[in-house]
Amino acid sequence: MAEKAVPDNPIEAVHTAWRADSARLVGALTRMTRDVELAADFVQDALVAALEQWPAMGVPDNPTAWLMTTAKRRGIDHFRRAETLNRKVSELEHAPPVEDDMTDLESAVDFIEDDVLRLMFLCCHPKLSPASRAALTLRLVGGLTTSEIARGFLTTETAMGQRISRAKKSLSNADADFELPTGEART
Repeated sequence: MAEKAVPDNPIEAVHTAWRADSARLVGALTRMTRDVELAADFVQDALVAALEQWPAMGVPDNPTAWLMTTAKRRGIDHFRRAETLNRKVSELEHAPPVEDDMTDLESAVDFIEDDVLRLMFLCCHPKLSPASRAALTLRLVGGLTTSEIARGFLTTETAMGQRISRAKKSLSNADADFELPTGEART
């Protein structure tokens, strides 16, 4: 397997890594968190961290791995904070601790080959309108910006941003499954 050339310019390296691997990053985090909106937030937090840190500290040898590790750490921190909050609320209410089905991000496997396919199926969930499916797929799988998608749909960036945000919320509210559909469900 040939190794990808990493640009020396930190901003260019961030842009290159994001364009090449954002779908895989969001897909892997969605598999781990079972929430596409939360996963996208963690990946975007990692992108912001890269934009802040790489110019000062230099471009890592494997930018995609750095982004994945940073996004996973954001996720782990989020779930730890949520768990601590739940525990403290339970203590304040003098109730037994609330049992949550917290995803163990630390032990999740970094097997991402099928995650982009899973993400694509998730973006095409039947609860979403065809336009929302297309917009969300272009954003999360295609890596296009909201502005680029809005131009393609001949609408404003604000309207497209709202459409994408509503689509993510709809998937969360529908408890959409991140597993690959089987049999008749694939059609």
